[in-house]
Amino acid sequence: MKLHWRRRGARLIPVLLPGGKVGRLKGLAHISQERKILARYRMFAGYNAWCNERLYDATARVADADYRADRGAFFRSLHGTLNHLLVGDRIWMRRFTGQGETPPSLDTILYHNFAQLLSARRDEDERIRRYIGSLRDGDLAKTIRYRTVVNPQDIEQPLAPALDHFFNHQTHHRGQAHALLSAILGNEFTPSFDLIIYQRKTGIARST
Repeated sequence: MKLHWRRRGARLIPVLLPGGKVGRLKGLAHISQERKILARYRMFAGYNAWCNERLYDATARVADADYRADRGAFFRSLHGTLNHLLVGDRIWMRRFTGQGETPPSLDTILYHNFAQLLSARRDEDERIRRYIGSLRDGDLAKTIRYRTVVNPQDIEQPLAPALDHFFNHQTHHRGQAHALLSAILGNEFTPSFDLIIYQRKTGIARST
């Protein structure tokens, strides 16, 4: 008769299985690790929304001509960069959930009006938080399938590395927006996006 271990409360208890040796129930370490990763993704979803509020608050102080001026960024202007951030999130959220529209190209201008873009940004950030908050044990290993926008090809991969890219993509292009803001407003009027500041404000830094 083979014994495996199962967690009950804070203790591990043996579970009899056919065989003959004593062992530990496979998967417990993975479950514990996955819950930690899920908590990290929830933090990133909150951090994304926090950064975007700070980013848009600062952008609201930029003159319209400066906001739309081509400054040589990858998506040319601050306006183009903010639109691309929303485009990227919508593309990936469609892949994750099967819901929502997929913008036709990475440089699509979803909203010409800043106030409308801000409203859509807030809606998308709340949607991201709800989705990430809905993930449970086992979801990160599930397979997602989608077709790429650039050089179209069909992709199949686990969810977890796609989420890694999702949050990293936000940080990458938000950094570009931050550089544009610094050039326009000056460093003293450009907010910090440091993750540790978000962690301190929310208490996460004290609980990890």
